[in-house]
Amino acid sequence: MASRTALRSVSRSFRTSSCSTRLVRCFSSTNAVHDTSTNSKTTKTADRPSHFGFETVTEGEKQDRVAGVFSSVAETYDKMNDLMSLGIHRLWKDYYVSSLNPGATNPPGQPQRILDVAGGTGDIAFRHLQHAHEFNGNPNVHVTISDINPDMLAVGKQRSLSLPASHQSSLSFLEANAEVLPSSIEDNSLDLYTVAFGIRNFSNIPTALREAHRVLKPGGVFACLEFSKVDKYPIFNAVYKQWSFGAIPLIGQLVAGDRDSYQYLVESIERFPSQEEFRDMIVDAGFVVAGKGYEDLTGGVAAIHKGMKPV
Repeated sequence: MASRTALRSVSRSFRTSSCSTRLVRCFSSTNAVHDTSTNSKTTKTADRPSHFGFETVTEGEKQDRVAGVFSSVAETYDKMNDLMSLGIHRLWKDYYVSSLNPGATNPPGQPQRILDVAGGTGDIAFRHLQHAHEFNGNPNVHVTISDINPDMLAVGKQRSLSLPASHQSSLSFLEANAEVLPSSIEDNSLDLYTVAFGIRNFSNIPTALREAHRVLKPGGVFACLEFSKVDKYPIFNAVYKQWSFGAIPLIGQLVAGDRDSYQYLVESIERFPSQEEFRDMIVDAGFVVAGKGYEDLTGGVAAIHKGMKPV
């Protein structure tokens, strides 16, 4: 009974926004924001041990080296995702966004505020706006794309120019560290916090989860799409790991001329916690989850995790 009640709460939380009936937006609708109100790239735990792929490094060093990776791959990132996943990442992203149903409010047309973290190229944010405008007929949804890497944001800004004008006016960009979000993102101000294929690159995941909890409204939803584990299927797991460690770095070398960056990406997937471990981290940050707390995609190659900030 408790699981069913929690499931209903999470599924309703994004559909029944508790926003004010006034059209207010937490962020500027301009297409470029660089918040300097805090030193948003500095963390208090920069000297603590972390990992960069299979290497042990400090959190500060990981942040710098991850920045180098994504600056290197920014221009070819979407093409490489297609090659690495055989295009399946697009289906995962479509399903992920549709499961969140952005723009659905009761009554219809109420404002919603979404923060898409590590979303530099815009893949998820653009889907949020398309779903809100075209499926739910709600133009009062504002999405801020946040990324620590200016090169990834530059790709997203360029891509956004091809969006309809109504979508562009509902979009903004913010260069920020998810572990130390700037003061412009106030406590209890967001309806939805999304992060897709990015959280495994954070230097301190528990800190980022606590920041997500801080900025979400009571009833707001944290939703993460990330590569995960296929340990339940040993044969599939063996084939998947052979593909990951054998083919993906080679593809990176051939397509992007950058084997090392893609070697890091597959190592970061291997080091990321299991579905159950990551779910427990979400709960430890203060969220409530429904059922087992996650949904496997393609046998666990990727997984969707959702948590709700208690009302």
